[in-house]
Amino acid sequence: MTRRVVVTGIGVRAPGGNGTKEFWELLTAGRTATRPISLFDASPFRSRIAGEVAFDPVAEGLTPRQIRRMDRATQFAVACARDAVADSGLAVGELDPHRIGVSLGTAVASATSLEQEYLVLSDAGREWEVDPAHLSPYMADYLSPGVMSAELAWEIGAEGPVTLVSDGCTSGIDAVGHAAQLIQDGTIDVAVAGATDAPISPIVVACFDAIKATSNRNDDPEHASRPFDGTRNGFVLAEGAAVFVLEEYESARARGASVYAEIGGYATRCNAYHMTGLKKDGREMAEAIRTALDLARLDPTAVDYVNAHGSGTKQNDRHETAAFKRALGPHAYDIPVSSIKSMVGHSLGAIGSIEIAASLLAIEHGVVPPTANLHTPDPECDLDYVPLTAREQRVGSVLTVGSGFGGFQSAMVLHTPELTA
Repeated sequence: MTRRVVVTGIGVRAPGGNGTKEFWELLTAGRTATRPISLFDASPFRSRIAGEVAFDPVAEGLTPRQIRRMDRATQFAVACARDAVADSGLAVGELDPHRIGVSLGTAVASATSLEQEYLVLSDAGREWEVDPAHLSPYMADYLSPGVMSAELAWEIGAEGPVTLVSDGCTSGIDAVGHAAQLIQDGTIDVAVAGATDAPISPIVVACFDAIKATSNRNDDPEHASRPFDGTRNGFVLAEGAAVFVLEEYESARARGASVYAEIGGYATRCNAYHMTGLKKDGREMAEAIRTALDLARLDPTAVDYVNAHGSGTKQNDRHETAAFKRALGPHAYDIPVSSIKSMVGHSLGAIGSIEIAASLLAIEHGVVPPTANLHTPDPECDLDYVPLTAREQRVGSVLTVGSGFGGFQSAMVLHTPELTA
């Protein structure tokens, strides 16, 4: 019999809120956290706006050595992991370390630190022949993405499977899905899983500028992220992280743990079509949704809320809308759908986990977060996108989805444990 997996702890670092409570308050208030970039001089770039995290590593309790060693994204992940473990009430030090695993997702890993170190080493690109004396002793850490998940393992004392998942913007869903599968299979009993990214750096901004994927609404950054709106013109880059404690259901219940939700089903597909392009029919995302629902043993009519990818590009929003209709049938028109990227931006590999956090909190509080900045609906996006204002309602199950460059399409179903008991 397949073991059941539940989420017992959450830690979030997102734009506009330092911690899970502030994150949820921002979402339910429909406030936006997208602003002009302050982390570097963005004046030469086409898109000069982003969702930045107000993160102080010293206040977070990181030591000077940790701060020097870890990339900003790794710092986010460690801070979130500490929060998640504390929130779960789990005494990880009393567990068999071989039964604890880590699964961390990221899209660009330590790209920020790599770029910064290159600029130091090359004297801002002026020197072709460089002096290795100027090289950081942690350059190898920045080059190897797996070091990020290793840092989490060291933090919590995990000696089971430790994995780094990097498949673009679905990494945050896929990392949590992988961890859930390890528990279901009996490989481990506990996992610390989630995703992190800190991509607000010149090289990443330049990459998205080159393909004009990001919004250039620089004169109105607070309203630049407009998923499903007819006036949208691209996504707004962001940073952040979310990390969770996952446990086997019976063990969590035996210790009296407070459960946010059960991970009922997870699936991922690839369209094998185009690096950035999407098919209009949404077939691959629809297949991932159907498979996730089948694994959760839920009918589409049991879905109370859809947490959309909702990046704010015309291609994605229309593709996603088609996928919902294809997978959920007529019920797609009856389910509230929203995109929190309208408020916190798109943090690449991290956003899937941040959206899982929003989904879990929607179940806990019985509130569907809104799609901010949705004033002029795209006629081709004709579902209930919860414009502008949060909606109070019972939320027993959530479908959360992700779509990423490379054709990756992922879906996860979260629900109260009683729903399939």
